[in-house]
Amino acid sequence: MPKDYYQTLGVSRNASQAEIQKAYRNLARKHHPDVNPGDKKAKERFQEVQEAFDVLNDPKKREMYDRYGSSFQQAGGGQPGGGGTWTFSGDFEDIDLSQFFGERFGGGPAGGFAEMFGQFAGAGPTAGAGRRGRARARPPRQGADIEAELEIPFATAVTGGESQVTLQRGDQTETLAIKIPAGIEDGKKMRLRGQGEPAPGGGPAGDLLLTVRVAPHPFFQRDGKNLIVQVPITVGEAAAGAKVDIPAPRGTLSLRVPAGSSSGKKLRAKGQGIAPKDEPPGDLIAELQVVLPSPIDDASRELLQDFDRRNPMNPRASLRW
Repeated sequence: MPKDYYQTLGVSRNASQAEIQKAYRNLARKHHPDVNPGDKKAKERFQEVQEAFDVLNDPKKREMYDRYGSSFQQAGGGQPGGGGTWTFSGDFEDIDLSQFFGERFGGGPAGGFAEMFGQFAGAGPTAGAGRRGRARARPPRQGADIEAELEIPFATAVTGGESQVTLQRGDQTETLAIKIPAGIEDGKKMRLRGQGEPAPGGGPAGDLLLTVRVAPHPFFQRDGKNLIVQVPITVGEAAAGAKVDIPAPRGTLSLRVPAGSSSGKKLRAKGQGIAPKDEPPGDLIAELQVVLPSPIDDASRELLQDFDRRNPMNPRASLRW
């Protein structure tokens, strides 16, 4: 009975490669022999799923399957005399074709038949056909990849460090330690070789594809390799100037606030921003914000009003619609 590989995987005939791979991962995880020890039906179902995936995940095989059905692998390429498709099923191993075609087609069953078939198809003698030709062994296929997201703190993204991700592989829950490089950006993808789904038949395991998400910081923002932080200062510090300490990725920094600074003034600390490996570091940019105490007592309010009278100015003189 012809096999419907699309039905086996539970996908439509126009399913995308991503849909086919997703369906395979779900079914393989459900019916894998390691998950169902001693269950013959589960093992048979797993083998059916594997066979369907091997065909539908290969664009060339899928095209042939869509054209000829599940027997496409027995279809040959020649059409002698302008009609028909050469097919063969059976075992060459114990047939001496020289009894039927003579020594002209080689001294061995497999080699002779391969050369004969090539002549019928117009391809000439088959190169490298030995006395007992054997099918080339197909390398074991790799296990499916796993995709996951990992959220890390803003500070870890800037300085680097270690984080953890928890995965469900088969019937087991595993926690992996992930090394985070300094300066990694939000949305960056990381590939961990061999940390995906196990491969059937002893092949290499698939990979783990991690999409990194960076959590926001309450005070710092990122602009390329630069860090931007808003630094609150008092009225007195803004008016008279001051030396203020601020936190930074590689320790506390002391910034000198010039006398007469207003909110919005920016101070730059060169080389104190994000420093990816083997790259020059960015800068840290401190944006000053003058903060008034609340509440303000009457004596302080009179002093500020007296300050305004002594230093008349119109800070909104250039404000336009």
